[in-house]
Amino acid sequence: MSVVEHNVPPADLLERIREKEKELESLRAGLAAWEGALERAGQRDVSFTSVSGAEVEPLYTPLDRPAPSAEEAAYYNARVGMPGEFPFTRGPYGTMYRTRLWTMRQFAGFGTAEETNARYHFLLGRGQTGLSVAFDFPTLMGYDSDHPRSLGEVGKCGVAISSLDDMETLFDGIPLDQVSVSMTINGPAIILFCFYMIAAERQGVPFHKLRGTVQNDILKEYQAQHAWVFPPEPALRLIEDMFEWASKNAPKYNPISISGYHIREAGSTAVQELAYTLRNGLEYVRRGVERGLDVDDFAPRLSFFWDVHNDFFEEIAKFRAARRIWARHLRDDFGAKNPESWRLRTHAQTAGVTLTAQQPENNIVRVAYQAMAAVLGGTQSLHTNSMDETLALPTEKAVQIALRTQQVLAYETGVPNTIDPLAGSYYVEALTDRMEAEAEAIFAEIDKLGGVVPGIEVGYFQREIARSAMRQQLEIERGERTIVGVNEFTVEGEELEIPLLKITEEAELRQRERMAAMRQRRDQGKVDAALERLKESARGTENVIPAMLDAVREYATLYEIRAAMEEVFGAYQEPVFF
Repeated sequence: MSVVEHNVPPADLLERIREKEKELESLRAGLAAWEGALERAGQRDVSFTSVSGAEVEPLYTPLDRPAPSAEEAAYYNARVGMPGEFPFTRGPYGTMYRTRLWTMRQFAGFGTAEETNARYHFLLGRGQTGLSVAFDFPTLMGYDSDHPRSLGEVGKCGVAISSLDDMETLFDGIPLDQVSVSMTINGPAIILFCFYMIAAERQGVPFHKLRGTVQNDILKEYQAQHAWVFPPEPALRLIEDMFEWASKNAPKYNPISISGYHIREAGSTAVQELAYTLRNGLEYVRRGVERGLDVDDFAPRLSFFWDVHNDFFEEIAKFRAARRIWARHLRDDFGAKNPESWRLRTHAQTAGVTLTAQQPENNIVRVAYQAMAAVLGGTQSLHTNSMDETLALPTEKAVQIALRTQQVLAYETGVPNTIDPLAGSYYVEALTDRMEAEAEAIFAEIDKLGGVVPGIEVGYFQREIARSAMRQQLEIERGERTIVGVNEFTVEGEELEIPLLKITEEAELRQRERMAAMRQRRDQGKVDAALERLKESARGTENVIPAMLDAVREYATLYEIRAAMEEVFGAYQEPVFF
């Protein structure tokens, strides 16, 4: 008994003992309920043992300590909890990797749709479980491959997709009711989404069977990546249209992946990535609710996309804090009643900005540590970068190594055997709490500006990210932060010896020929009529997706659809902030 308790009146002391025992009983009851759910869910048919043969339990809590304290149980009950239960600190699903491993994706796309289709078959044949589409720069900006502004850029940093014809070719021989597909596209995302939907329709796959995600996060484009098309308000209206249409017609497909990845790649800190991304997500929820949608009808289909940088423990804590913040705001601020609305699901990608051109083989090691951080943080889907991506699009050899990195992590390290194994670590729990508190402080700053869109208009996000990027770069240049092979541990006269994938100008020529043939085959009168109907839909308040799907079916191109809507919505011009 402590000195303080020794001087407490007996009745009060008894009450304190009872309160403490309640916390331990609550923890025991919660664990028992969780164990029952695990038994019902089932587990993967593997041996959950260490290399030494020791049994690994699916979950460890303070009850696994010799003498758990009531204070420890109270903190656990309030701030950590069981996996799959509010506040979701330990993971969005109750059984996590004991039942199902994360989806192993590789972000892939180059040249023409035929070339990328061959790469997809290569990846699926080597054990990849989901596809993630990288588009070329013209596609990202909403230009057709034969547009004058696309000259010299077609197929260089991703695959060229200019119409339904390209999308059908991209997924030729790939059953879209069996493979989850993620598409990284933002400004013209709604158009590529419609291409994908009709490509599936042509395969005979109903919309309601499609699984995957389209990034479609326009707010972070204004803040960090700059691949926009329309001004903020009409762009947000299109996202609301996708929420509404997908919730009714494609309920397994995520109509947005709220992305911190590009915010971090632009130079933000981990806390800025956490705060800006979640605040953007809350803005999308607010817009959906103001549209008249029930939050529980669309919030379960929102997903997130995080960068995984080099600071191992900070990245793990970021994932844990993100789930806790999202769950609390959806439940308390928006009144969401469905736990699926509280559950933050995420895709993660190792940090492209950490890859170095010098000693590129070191990137394999960086990516492995980052991948482990993502899994320890509880990601549902993961892309591992290839060692050569800072130099060129990855070769098949480099891609295979990146995929094998995930497979070694999944099947050899033992990391997936127990859920959230770092829970209870003094450091990780303190980091999680700190990052949560700092993110909430940034929310308050954004609210003072009037919200996300006013913050974009006055350059708040852009300036803060630029300051952070400058600080980090100066630290590297001054030698205050070591980058192995760059500012320390260099080798005099070393030469680059790894093979690189080169995209020739032939890909652009072939793509232009494909487009010319497609334009000859289609009925131009039907295309023009469909585009007029789309413009009428955009001028009104109805959902634009049905009219856009009709235009896609007639093989209207990416730029034709973009231009039709731009005629109604206008084009975005960024103000000068610096």
